[in-house]
Amino acid sequence: MKLSSWVLIFLLCNLTFLSSISAFRLSRSQPTERISGSAGDVLEDNPVGRLKVFVYELPSKYNKKILQKDPRCLNHMFAAEIYMQRFLLSSPVRTLNPEEADWFYVPVYTTCDLTPNGLPLPFKSPRMMRSAIQLIASNWPYWNRTEGADHFFVVPHDFGACFHYQEEKAIGRGILPLLQRATLVQTFGQRNHVCLKEGSITVPPYAPPQKMQSHLIPEKTPRSIFVYFRGLFYDVGNDPEGGYYARGARAAVWENFKDNPLFDISTEHPTTYYEDMQRAIFCLCPLGWAPWSPRLVEAVIFGCIPVIIADDIVLPFADAIPWEDIGVFVDEKDVPYLDTILTSIPPEVILRKQRLLANPSMKQAMLFPQPAQPGDAFHQVLNGLARKLPHERSVYLRPGEKLLNWTAGPVADLKPW
Repeated sequence: MKLSSWVLIFLLCNLTFLSSISAFRLSRSQPTERISGSAGDVLEDNPVGRLKVFVYELPSKYNKKILQKDPRCLNHMFAAEIYMQRFLLSSPVRTLNPEEADWFYVPVYTTCDLTPNGLPLPFKSPRMMRSAIQLIASNWPYWNRTEGADHFFVVPHDFGACFHYQEEKAIGRGILPLLQRATLVQTFGQRNHVCLKEGSITVPPYAPPQKMQSHLIPEKTPRSIFVYFRGLFYDVGNDPEGGYYARGARAAVWENFKDNPLFDISTEHPTTYYEDMQRAIFCLCPLGWAPWSPRLVEAVIFGCIPVIIADDIVLPFADAIPWEDIGVFVDEKDVPYLDTILTSIPPEVILRKQRLLANPSMKQAMLFPQPAQPGDAFHQVLNGLARKLPHERSVYLRPGEKLLNWTAGPVADLKPW
C-alpha cells in the first residue's frame, strides 16, 4: 500500500473518531457501540444473588504474611490472587455458613515469592498449594465430599497451575494433581494445552487502575501513531540462542519492522508509555514466555486496537468480550506481513473496533479496581462461577470414594512446605 493510502487512514480515523479513553472518564458525546447479542448481556450480568461463596480462613502464612514480606506483590501483573481475596471478604456473595455455599475459595498467594527484579519464583508454589489443600481436607469436610470439584483457586502464574515460567518445563510438570477437579481462575489460556483444563476461567492480568487513570490524556488527542509496541524482542539471558522466546514472533517483529516508519517499536519503556498507547491506532500484543501479557488490558483501557499475536490463545472472559470484533488476530507465522495486514483493514472496520473499545463495560471487565465496581473483573469471575451452577451430581463422591492421587507429581513437590 502506498504512503498516501496510509495517510488517508490516519486522517479518516482521527477526523471521524474522538480518541477512546478508559471507562473512568468517558464523555457522553464520545461514539460508542454496545456489544450486540448474548455477549453484551453476559458482560452486564449481576452475579449477586446467583451464588454463595465460602472463603476458608487459612493461617496467615499462606497469604497475609507472604504479602507483608514483599508488598511489591500488590502491584505486579499476578496480583489478582490478592485482590480476589480482598474482594470476596466484603462481597455480598460471601457466606459464613459453609453448608449453604455453592463454591469454596482457598486464598493462597502462590506468586508472591519475588526475585530482586520483581519476577515470581514458582518453585515453592506446588508445595504451598498442597499444604493448603491438606489443611482444609483435614479440618473441614467440604473438600473430601467432592475432592475439590466445588472449590476454586486463583493461579495467575505464566502457565497457571503447572507452576513454571518456561513452557517446556511447565508442560513436563502438568497441572498440580490435587487441582485436577477444582476450577482454576488463571491468566494463562491456550487451546489444547496441558496447562489449561476444561472449565477453567481465564481472566486478565492485573494492571493498576489508578496508575492508568493518572495518565489519561485529553479525549480529542489524535491517534498519530499507527503501530505501537514497547518491550523485549529477544531474551538473551534466558534464551541465548534465540528462537525459543516468544516462539520467535517478537524477533520477527523487530527484524522486519524496526526501520518501518509506521511502526513505533522499541525495547525502551518511556515514562510516556501510557500516553503513547492513547495516541496509537494499533498496539501489538505478542506472546512472550506465555501467550498473555498486561498489554492486552492496557490496549483495551486506552482504546488502542490490540493486535494479538499468540496462536491458540484463550482470551479473558471470551463469552462476554467479543475479541474478534475489537482486536486483530495475526498468526505467528504471518508476522513478516504485519504491515500489509494492518494497512489493508478498511477505515470503517477500524472505526467500529474503536467504538466498541469505547464501551465502558468492556473496559470495566478488564480491571480489578479497589473498591470493586459493578461489571469489573471480580464480577466477571463470579458470573463464570454462577454459570457453572447447579453442580452436577457426579461432583459429589460416594462415601469412601477417592479419585485423586495424593502422591502423584514430582518428588520435590511432595516435600513439606
